[in-house]
Amino acid sequence: MRRVQPNDSHEGNEGSTGWLLLVYRVPSEPSRLRATVWRRIKSLGAIYLQSSVAALPASVAAERALRKLRSEILDMSGSAVLLSCSVLAGEQNVRSAFQAARDDEYEEIVDKCQDFLAGLRKEYADSHFSYAELEENEVDLVKLRNWLDRIRQRDVFGASGLQTALSSVAECEEQLEAYAARVYAEEAESR
Repeated sequence: MRRVQPNDSHEGNEGSTGWLLLVYRVPSEPSRLRATVWRRIKSLGAIYLQSSVAALPASVAAERALRKLRSEILDMSGSAVLLSCSVLAGEQNVRSAFQAARDDEYEEIVDKCQDFLAGLRKEYADSHFSYAELEENEVDLVKLRNWLDRIRQRDVFGASGLQTALSSVAECEEQLEAYAARVYAEEAESR
């Protein structure tokens, strides 16, 4: 059986993308099992086509992750089938749903960047210019960058929210550099 890769063209279905579908059933109790599966599917960037049917563009990494999740579902006494397929009709709808999910994630990044910048403004307002505060903010910025990188890796169709998210993270970087300069200046004055 041939593995379908992203952007493989299929006869009569020009420009379609191969997809992986995970069709599963998890026992209704305990409810934490369903929540665990839902969180994992969302963390992979998959979209739901309907209840208990999740889709990802086909890739080696996506297949590996979904195979692992399938195994975990089976260990929960659930059932799961992993399918490789192409969309015969409605490809644009599936792509649009996938892009909308990425745009939602990019919007979350923008919101978190606004929170980050508000936190820096508070540090200025409270005159907190210490290495400990700087280090804490640097850790937060690394988390934002890593989160953005994970979203970009699964954004195979180029969702429109990317540029705004990149600009927001860049603004956080610039503002943190200015804050760092102030911390260094304050520390030098106190010696």
